[in-house]
Amino acid sequence: MNTTRELIDIADKYGAKNYLPLPVVLNWGRGSRVRDVDGREYLDFLSCYSALNFGHQHPSLVGALTQQATQLAVCSRAFMSEQLCLFERELAQFCEMDCVLPMNSGTEAVETALKIARKWGQQKKGVPPEKNKIIAMRNNFHGRTITVVSFSTEDLYRNGYGPFTPGFSIVDFGDAEALEKCIDENTIAVLMEPIQAEAGILIPQAGYLSKVRELCTANNVLLMFDEIQTGLGRTGRDFCFQHEAARPDLLILGKSLGGGLLPLSAVLAPKSVMDVIRPGEHGSTFGGNPLACAVGREAVRILREEKLSARSEELGKKAMARLRELSFPQVKEIRGKGLLIGIELKGSARPYCEKLAERGVLCKETHDTVIRIAPPLTISEKDLMDGVEKVTKVLADPS
Repeated sequence: MNTTRELIDIADKYGAKNYLPLPVVLNWGRGSRVRDVDGREYLDFLSCYSALNFGHQHPSLVGALTQQATQLAVCSRAFMSEQLCLFERELAQFCEMDCVLPMNSGTEAVETALKIARKWGQQKKGVPPEKNKIIAMRNNFHGRTITVVSFSTEDLYRNGYGPFTPGFSIVDFGDAEALEKCIDENTIAVLMEPIQAEAGILIPQAGYLSKVRELCTANNVLLMFDEIQTGLGRTGRDFCFQHEAARPDLLILGKSLGGGLLPLSAVLAPKSVMDVIRPGEHGSTFGGNPLACAVGREAVRILREEKLSARSEELGKKAMARLRELSFPQVKEIRGKGLLIGIELKGSARPYCEKLAERGVLCKETHDTVIRIAPPLTISEKDLMDGVEKVTKVLADPS
């Protein structure tokens, strides 16, 4: 068996350098725990950016995957599959939406929502294609495709990838007044994350999301919430928008929808919006495949029956309370909802994440200065608080 050092050397030689991972090579995971190739065990406090809301290898999800894999894994969308039909019904009912359009990755789902919005803008609102405008938020993160990075404000995501897709305007996240000024007769949609996770767990003031909903309704503008990271229990609600009266017109899901086992994403919308997409106008070879749909159905069932959203809220409050009990001179702010917590430092967070890994807790720096804490929603209270104690000790003495 190869050692950590040997495998890192292989990756350095053959892999693209588009990530800067911590020097940990994993080969096993169960629940909230993972193990590296040298046999060291860690608490997973990252959850693959919320793809692992249900933890590693949840038995029911693995069971759904393996059972479906023995029946029918993939079929052409020239036909329908049993699992697709049931998945669409169950997800639509759970989200209280009319229609579901399944895809694979989160970025694909965002691109799908943008296409739906542009077509709706032309067909339903009457905005010419050369004039339609979608408003996005500063410091957003919606993926890595050319169109998505076209409205990113992060130079690192954009450098070298132009020319960019036109039709987007940017306003400050959390500033309802700026949004109101930006909306005009050609605005067809507003796209935003209800909490900006990649930007450093940025949480808007109470009332902001509902104000955005009011502005979109008043101006006949579609509100699109990207809940790829914040959805399915992560922030203490099934969906983050439920913290306020802010139901979107298009809901974008991904990551944990696939149960931490495979890619699955979806866009949900009312019929009056989704019906702009007609046969042949949009699709995906693997989008809505039976294997993914079987897992997605089980993921929704587990979230609901195990009451993981309420559990996330309860455990998140306990973790936040402990972190805020102590005072650390290098900590600028601690913020979070549910089990999505950010510790903003006055300097680089990378050394702290490296020290935490040495002590058996896997975190990752976000936006350079923020330690993200986002364990599986299934984590035991003991494991959560043990991990939080290690975080406090590293903050107190990172040496």
